[in-house]
Amino acid sequence: MAFLPCPYLHGRVELTDEQEQHIAEQHPDLLPDNRQCVIDTLADPDQVCRSVRLANARLFSRWFPALRGGKHVVVVVVSESGPQERHWIVTSYIARKLSKGVLEWKRS
Repeated sequence: MAFLPCPYLHGRVELTDEQEQHIAEQHPDLLPDNRQCVIDTLADPDQVCRSVRLANARLFSRWFPALRGGKHVVVVVVSESGPQERHWIVTSYIARKLSKGVLEWKRS
């Protein structure tokens, strides 16, 4: 398991071995070769949207001009509030354009 820094959430985001394997199997163009893009997206996103599918999920996205001719990396993070607040990655993928979500924050 890895814990990735996420200043936007004021904490760390878990990337379990199982989820990392899921991403590597479903999105081999992202992991393992572009793992740093996932880390950079959480650390310094271009925008953060609320998921329209999962009420407690956010989509962090960042544009990488050198990634496959210019692509977005999207990292989907689920948050659980309470006494032991927890954030974890459910998936991550490369996208040509961003899907719709409720914009929560955007780099100005």
